[in-house]
Parts: sequence; structure tokens; C-alpha cells
Amino acid sequence: MAEVLDMGKQWQNLWWPAPAKLNLMLRIIGKRDDGYHNLQTIFQLLTVSDWLNFKLRDDDEIRLKDNCIGVNSAENLVLQSVELLREKSGVKKGVDIQLKKILPMGAGLGGGSSDAATTLLVLNQLWGLGYTLQELAVMGASLGADVPVFVLGETAWAEGVGEKLTPLSLPEPWFVIVNPPCHIATKEVFLNNHLTRDSSAITIRDFHEGQDRNDCLEVVRKMSKEVDETYDHFSKYNKVYLTGTGSSLFSKFQTRLEAVNILNKLPDSWDKWVVQGVNKSPLHSVLNKFSNQV
Repeated sequence: MAEVLDMGKQWQNLWWPAPAKLNLMLRIIGKRDDGYHNLQTIFQLLTVSDWLNFKLRDDDEIRLKDNCIGVNSAENLVLQSVELLREKSGVKKGVDIQLKKILPMGAGLGGGSSDAATTLLVLNQLWGLGYTLQELAVMGASLGADVPVFVLGETAWAEGVGEKLTPLSLPEPWFVIVNPPCHIATKEVFLNNHLTRDSSAITIRDFHEGQDRNDCLEVVRKMSKEVDETYDHFSKYNKVYLTGTGSSLFSKFQTRLEAVNILNKLPDSWDKWVVQGVNKSPLHSVLNKFSNQV
């Protein structure tokens, strides 16, 4: 217990990253009996993040302070993660959490899922629960299909509903990411009658040889005028992809300079970033560093 308290004091001023991801491709290969879809995708982690701070409490109260607009407590994955940990472990410890939301919601960048994963990983340490990464990933899957990849913290090939993960070592390119001013609801995309649901399965080798389409792209373009217009303009300069079910669009480059040159050609009014892809989560690098100091 003394070690946990000491860790809490040391970590109370630290801010922990909840990194974004891109889906480098997405194929929907069938609909399951439970209503979900089997898919194939590749998650690549990014260096841009939301940020969370955790302070232990002497009571069992959970408090969250964030800058999210329009998200009620019942839908907040950070709070759901805390309650899930307490339910599984049987502990009734309290914590004050601050969330600085950087990643746009409904953009396909995985912000909410990554916030949940960071909460699971940091509180597992702060509360001295001792769960393994695999155990936390299984817990996280009950919160959302994207949560396990952030818990495990590696770029990965994913199958099933996205929970069957195979770590990959990919090039770490630079991306130009554009966020059209709209929110795309994943549920609406998967319910759309025009969505392709019978793509043939591919292999990782097929992806490396150029099979990198996203089956949701054309549906999302039809659903959103903002995405469609952004895609048309962005595509004048390089090949453009949709991440997940959107709304964010991206293009990839070998160097930061190439990415910046394209970024500067895009309208100043756009919400646009230059970000590098990484194979290892920035959260895991920081968490391992500070855990070893305790």
C-alpha cells in the first residue's frame, strides 16, 4: 500500500498520452449473427494524443473534469473504464481525472477508445491491481472494439470485430490528416444499405502489395457533403484515404517535408495536421519509464 501511495504522489502532476490511430485499410468481409461485422484492418498508432491526469483520492469518489462538449457521463468511456476496473478488482478507490481532449470526436481517430485504454493502464498501476496487458485488453474489448489495440500499444493487423490483433512492424511514415467539420456515427455507416459487406479476405502480404482500400469510404462520402468535398479537393495532391468510418481523411508521405509541402497547399480554413505514424505507443514508452523509477 505504501508503494501505491508513493506512486500516486509522484504521478499526480504527470499528464499521460492517449494516442490517436489511423486505419490504413478496412475491409468488411461479412455480417455476424449478433449484428456486428467481421472485418480486416490495420491500426497504425500516431504521435498526436489526448492527455489525462490522475490524482488518487482518500475516499471512493470518482471525479472527471474534461473539455468534452455534448458527452454525457453515461457515455463517457473514461468513467466506464474506471467503473469496469473497480467492478473486476473489487476495489472501491477514488480518483480525480482531468482530460484534455485534443482529438476530434466522430473522426475515426480512436480518441475515446484511447482515453479508455490510458485510464485502464494508468489506474492499474496507481491502484496496484497487477493486471497484465492481455487481461486489460480483454476488459477493454467490452468497452469498444478499438480499445485493445491501445491497451497493447502496438501497430497491428486486426480481424474479427477488430479485437483479434497481430502486432506489425511497419514503416513509420508522415501523414497529413484533415478533419472535415462533421461527426460520422459508426452505427449509421454500418447500417447503411449501400455498405459493402462481402469483401474477400486478404493477407498482410496483400496489403503490402497495395490492397489498401477502405470499404466505408464511398458510403461516408454519400452520407456527408463535407467529407465528399474535402476528399475531392485533397485528392488533387496525393492519394487520400478514410480512417475507420471517418470522418478524418489522410494521405501518407515518406518524409515530414513532403507532408508539410502538401499541408501548405490545402485551405487555411481546414482543420489539418502533420503527424508521424509509430509502431509503439507513446503511452507505453512513458509508462514503462516511470514505472521503473518506483
